[in-house]
Amino acid sequence: MKILIYHAKQCAPAACTAAKLKKFELAKVFYTPGKIPRNSIVLSPFSDKVISREDTKYTKNGLVALDCSWKHAEEVFANVKKPLVQRALPLLVAANPVNYGKVSKLSTVEALASALYILGEAEQGELLLNKFKWGPGFINLNKALLKSYSKAEKAKDIINIQNEYFGGK
Repeated sequence: MKILIYHAKQCAPAACTAAKLKKFELAKVFYTPGKIPRNSIVLSPFSDKVISREDTKYTKNGLVALDCSWKHAEEVFANVKKPLVQRALPLLVAANPVNYGKVSKLSTVEALASALYILGEAEQGELLLNKFKWGPGFINLNKALLKSYSKAEKAKDIINIQNEYFGGK
């Protein structure tokens, strides 16, 4: 699957997962939201709908992550003007060094890998994560959840799994 990242230039270059994915040619990185292709899935923590296998019909033009600071996420996502297919991720636990153990404070690579898992592209998700020392730890922390999420066909099924695991959070 084509991996695309809109980079808002807000992170420390040494810790930037998007830059590393670009370096290894595992993602195309661009610096203006106007380059987000229509009919692609944009991962957004502000979407009302969670990503699921029923969204594979939107993957033809790629899977898009917006790389920005969590402090400025609302502002960055508000600047994306096109009508796009935006999907949230279900709850998962971060393994990145900045937000280790925090629910839903995923790095860009963790978000992309999670979406790939859910969409049935686990091998590609692991390929992305394996470029980071802590990447395999993300899979280990979330193994049962990712496996369950990836078997769910519809968004409502994923929400049910999430609620069961996290106690209705």
